[in-house]
Amino acid sequence: MTREHPRTDRLFEIGSAYRQAKVLLSAVELGVFSELAAGPLDARDLASRIRVHGRSARDFFDALVATGLLTRDDEGRYRNTEESDFYLDRAKPTYLGASFDQYNRREYVLWGSLTQSLQTGNPAAETHGHDHFGSLYNDAARFRTFVTAMTSGSLLAAQGIAHQFPWENYQTLCDVGTAQGCLPVQVALVHPHVRAIGFDLPMLCSAFEEYAVKRNVADRVSFAGGDFFKDPLPQAEVIVLGRVLHNWDLEAKKMLLDKAYRSIQTGGAVIVYDMLIDDDRRTSTTGLLSSLNMLLWTAGGFGYTATDCTGWMRSAGFTKTMVRHLPGGNSMIIGEK
Repeated sequence: MTREHPRTDRLFEIGSAYRQAKVLLSAVELGVFSELAAGPLDARDLASRIRVHGRSARDFFDALVATGLLTRDDEGRYRNTEESDFYLDRAKPTYLGASFDQYNRREYVLWGSLTQSLQTGNPAAETHGHDHFGSLYNDAARFRTFVTAMTSGSLLAAQGIAHQFPWENYQTLCDVGTAQGCLPVQVALVHPHVRAIGFDLPMLCSAFEEYAVKRNVADRVSFAGGDFFKDPLPQAEVIVLGRVLHNWDLEAKKMLLDKAYRSIQTGGAVIVYDMLIDDDRRTSTTGLLSSLNMLLWTAGGFGYTATDCTGWMRSAGFTKTMVRHLPGGNSMIIGEK
């Protein structure tokens, strides 16, 4: 009896996954989903609208059908799926495409250097130690891509925190590393009694204020400029470190939690949210890949488990800790003072 060999399908699917990713990223870049949000189009009209050559337009659109991002009717007209229409139409407030823009413009290229970074321990992105965000923000185009991607990548988690955390028990909030202010804005939209501060490098001020005005909460959120390596954090009942700790080495992670503890009023809490690695480090593909992404982006950043973070919180002085899952693959860890 001949023994069957293991199947190769999964290996080739993983090995060629960059093709599928790039089809989605190019579709977002070209505005496919925004065009179809207005109504169905056939291949010729859609190709004309997004200015792609006819040679492979059908293959491109049908690849999006095959991956479940578009549908095609019997008359050959393409439509968005519910998912792509809700999240990938630039005109909707639920648009998450800025994250995919960041993947396309920056991360797709960076991941081509993974082997070299694994061998050297050095990032593929240009960094200047703790100032790698300052370096990024000095380029206007990269700045806009990055801060809008931060909002896109945080939106679902921020909405989850706005609804899951007991904000009725608190009056003040400080979001550290706020970028455009996604988290303070979402909390302000749901809980008008909360007064929120966004803390980040001073060059983020205009982006923060513009976003607050756009979301009609400028009367309840404010920006505080500073450098958390040099300056104390603003005082508040609740301090949030959202998708921040993964950017830094262990010493900086602990320093930020120590600073948060000193700035939180007694009876307050710290919220850390991030894409966590499972405690056994066996199943969280997204968390582990996110940690490798920090290798490519930063000088010392890495992902972590919930157990890692609760241990750092307790070392900083926080007592009761708890973990809650959030939308979008993130989790929040709450530490009470």
